[in-house]
Amino acid sequence: MKRRTRRTLLVVAAVLVLLAVAVFLRSKAPPEAARLLPESDGIVYVNLRPIRTFFRKTLVPPRHDPDYQSFIDATGVDWERDLEQAAIAMHRMDDPNGPNGPVAYSMVLVGKIRGQGLRNWLDAHATSRESYGGATIYSIPSDGRTVRVSQIGYDMVAVSNFPTTEKIHSIVDRHRTAALPFSGSTLLSRHYDEIPLLSIAWGMGRIGLPFNESGAINVFGLQLPLQSDSTIVASVSPELPLAGALRVRVVDETASEQAAEAQSSALTNLVALARGVTEPLADNPPNRALKDLLKTAEVSRSHQRVVIKATLPPSFFASLAGEEKKLTPETTPPAPGASQPTE
Repeated sequence: MKRRTRRTLLVVAAVLVLLAVAVFLRSKAPPEAARLLPESDGIVYVNLRPIRTFFRKTLVPPRHDPDYQSFIDATGVDWERDLEQAAIAMHRMDDPNGPNGPVAYSMVLVGKIRGQGLRNWLDAHATSRESYGGATIYSIPSDGRTVRVSQIGYDMVAVSNFPTTEKIHSIVDRHRTAALPFSGSTLLSRHYDEIPLLSIAWGMGRIGLPFNESGAINVFGLQLPLQSDSTIVASVSPELPLAGALRVRVVDETASEQAAEAQSSALTNLVALARGVTEPLADNPPNRALKDLLKTAEVSRSHQRVVIKATLPPSFFASLAGEEKKLTPETTPPAPGASQPTE
């Protein structure tokens, strides 16, 4: 009897250990939406659930334009309310003057999706349909491009405006092996271990994709001392202990230690300059938040890597919420395949 009890306890202990290992491996794996993305030059991921929880009392619903409101009425899906996660892959285009512009995208969107309503809308607006891997892929015309859309799960939609079906086929194929915790694109496998645990937003890849102008990196009109082909790994995660602040971390992998040293020095000078420029600004909530952000900014170097860290204080989000209340946006994010500005 004792031997049987001991054997039972050993089996239970082994099962618990296996479950613990599985949970640990799963916690270290990228989110499923990101793992489904095809090969790409850059990836951006946002978990909207904690962001929406943080802002739920202060965000003002924007006014919908007629086209978007008709999409909501027809499908029951309001992306501003129902979208929970967004994983976006960016693909550099050989011809930046083509219909896709310099960058095409592939996305996996996760949220509260009313399947039949969305399928009816896609069926009504599609110029063609393709059955692939058990999924229906709808082709929707949009500003001279074709946007392909497929509902690949009860809460998951794949979207791609890549010129061929290659990328959305890859998403459908990856969805079949989504249970494998370390599957994913080359870029994701190479850099995800640098993303801090509990990050609510992160990105990796060539920063020049969305910000490159004439060989220089420009963000909000400010030219940064970064190479257009720099590989960046950036993340936003809660600062511990949890107090409403977020930690921003950006890692730039340069070509050499000399390049890293020069870049680190240039970024340090840029931060000092920004502190000086913002110091005399009026003492209002947005300016105070910006000053607090710059005060926490740190630039360091380790071999070929340049690391930038800063803290977004709670006042930063309070100021954004205050500005949001003053705005009355006329438009909202379009439905998949709806008319939108050229990238």
